[in-house]
Amino acid sequence: MSKSARVHITSNRITSDWITALLLPFCLVGLACFQMQENQQLKEIDLVEENTDNFYSQQKQSLKLLERTPSLGFRNLVANSVFLSFLQYFSDVSEGKVQGENLSPDFFSVILKLDPFYKDYYLFLSNSTTLYAGQPQESVSLMSRGLEAITAHRPSDSFYIWRYKGVDELLFLGDSQSAQKSFETAAEWASQSDAPDSDVIESVSRQTAQFLARDPDSEFAQISAWASILTNATSDEVRERAIARIQELGGRVSEQQDGSIQIGYSQAES
Repeated sequence: MSKSARVHITSNRITSDWITALLLPFCLVGLACFQMQENQQLKEIDLVEENTDNFYSQQKQSLKLLERTPSLGFRNLVANSVFLSFLQYFSDVSEGKVQGENLSPDFFSVILKLDPFYKDYYLFLSNSTTLYAGQPQESVSLMSRGLEAITAHRPSDSFYIWRYKGVDELLFLGDSQSAQKSFETAAEWASQSDAPDSDVIESVSRQTAQFLARDPDSEFAQISAWASILTNATSDEVRERAIARIQELGGRVSEQQDGSIQIGYSQAES
């Protein structure tokens, strides 16, 4: 490398901070425009029902455009902004205010591409795309894509993501073999983690995987999976659905004095 080239690289390092500061206002302006456009579109769908198809088309195009737009080093900021827009959208969907094509997979395609490391994104992905949009295959596909970027140690609670994937594979795709592998990986990653409850998750995940290895249609494994949905549910509708399914499988659900949920497995284990 020539002397001039080395000097040029050093100069780039020195000036990187003020270049970032210079670009930040433009990124914030872009995000603000995106947010304003979404807010306006959400208002329009309430006012002009006949434009519903046009609303979905515009929303979908906005997300596709955002997925292709460079984040200029502000990936987390952009992901958070899109997630906030998703929460507003999902609130209307869950309350029945919005009809038509469910855009949850489109939102999370953008969000997880920008930031695949935040565990709770996957929880909302599973709830919205699997339970509400009825697209478990798409949910599993998006989780798989996100998992390619993470490890057992980054983030420290990444083992939860394997559990979310295993639940969708077992309960909604009927793929017990893939679910077994997901629960085994969840147990292995939890064993390497110092995150809160990692020891509990390791034990439960390993037990579920063992039941699936012996009996792919295990009621115990299904109750365990629905229990995971129950404890992580983001709406009363999902909680009621999980409780009903656990009871159908022979489990018992009871609320303790401290507000926690206890699930009995005796009938499923017999």
